[in-house]
Amino acid sequence: MGSFSIWHWLVVLLIVVLVFGTKKLKNMGTDLGGAVKGFKDGMRDGSAEADAANANAAHPPVGQVTGAPATPERETIDVEARRKG
Repeated sequence: MGSFSIWHWLVVLLIVVLVFGTKKLKNMGTDLGGAVKGFKDGMRDGSAEADAANANAAHPPVGQVTGAPATPERETIDVEARRKG
């Protein structure tokens, strides 16, 4: 009683096809596939950008002084510049 047989699922599928029609179901499937592909591409691009940002963070820009302790004001200006840029 708790599980559905194959006949229950076939009846549900038949009702869905009758309500929506095959063309609309095909369009919905295409749209869903495109959305999933776009999401995967976005995740791949986002991780590539994060990897590039991490690689650039390991090497300071030319002309930047490293190893010297920063004053609180300089640190604040640096953080603000990173957010704006």
